[in-house]
Amino acid sequence: MMQHRPHTIVVLAMSADGKIADFRRSPARFGSGADKAHLEKQIAASDAVLLGAGTIRAYGTTLTVSQPILLQQRMKEGKPPQPVHIVLTQSAELHPEIRFFQQPIERWLLTTTTGADAWAKTQQTPPIRELTALQGCPAKFDEILIFDTPTGNVDLSAALLHLSSLDINRLAVLGGGELVASLLQLDLIDELWLTVCPLILGGASAPTPVEGEGFLSQLAPKLELLEVHQVQQEVFLHYRLQR
Repeated sequence: MMQHRPHTIVVLAMSADGKIADFRRSPARFGSGADKAHLEKQIAASDAVLLGAGTIRAYGTTLTVSQPILLQQRMKEGKPPQPVHIVLTQSAELHPEIRFFQQPIERWLLTTTTGADAWAKTQQTPPIRELTALQGCPAKFDEILIFDTPTGNVDLSAALLHLSSLDINRLAVLGGGELVASLLQLDLIDELWLTVCPLILGGASAPTPVEGEGFLSQLAPKLELLEVHQVQQEVFLHYRLQR
């Protein structure tokens, strides 16, 4: 197990057949108000949120802390109102006019050297339409973190070590499945919160909580069930990774 990295928790909602979106990869909005409140609580308890670029592209926004009691708790702990929101992408192909760049949060980009160069080029050309909420300012990240592997991917192990050095002690991962698979492969996940929602999406191409190549059964990460809660028609499952 890797030491001195943030305590990392995956928080996802899925259908009863284990899909986090439909076969068109539409934004998953099938969770209830209780699921959204649960997600907001996990975000509020974290120092940073990590999302794959595909998740940001699908939704166009991220969930922020809005409940007064959660905002007060963060203030009591000496934290800013919102955790840092970190977008992971190798290519940095993000549309500068999505609403994510208008939200009142601190945004970091976690990418490769190639991705950082690509994002820098987008900043040299003003958006076609001004973002009125930003009074015409271009979309931007407050920090750009570059961590390369020899194969040109994002070095997640090194990146999480660096996040810990920046006082990010608890990290919430909100998807998607490729990101979760990469973190599991590197043994960088400590807990999972999975909300099972009462619908069946089906579809061989519909994304699941863990994408990637998959694991052989004898080598698959093993989980310990910590909690089970039912709220109306949804079931909340809390797991810890066994090591």
